[in-house]
Amino acid sequence: MAYAIKAEIRDPQASTNTLPARKTMYGGKRIAAGDTVYIFASENEGGPGLIARGTVTSATPVPKIPDVERQTPRVDVEIRRDATAKRPLGRAQLKSFRDWEDGLPETELNFKLYRQATNKIVGLTDEAASYFGTFF
Repeated sequence: MAYAIKAEIRDPQASTNTLPARKTMYGGKRIAAGDTVYIFASENEGGPGLIARGTVTSATPVPKIPDVERQTPRVDVEIRRDATAKRPLGRAQLKSFRDWEDGLPETELNFKLYRQATNKIVGLTDEAASYFGTFF
């Protein structure tokens, strides 16, 4: 399966990224070693959006905190960079895709990554994963 991760990326050129305790949504908690992941350097932290495609080398669920009622699942994840994005894709390019029912991959990405400003790991449909192929 393919995933997208939006996070603060301190070194956008790094060959590996270690991202501890990442929040998951929209199926992101099922991320596992061997999965493809599209890395977005969060615009909230000054990043440009999509920067790379990689392969998950390690994914470990973070244990829930006892006695806390509502918790978003979190995962420690390590990613090996496989390719660099050749053209931009971020909030500015996806902003106009707001018809949540149109079925377009751009709309799915806008909804999952930017409807809420939080950094997160999200699962992708096959259509959205295929769409990313045009960026590498």
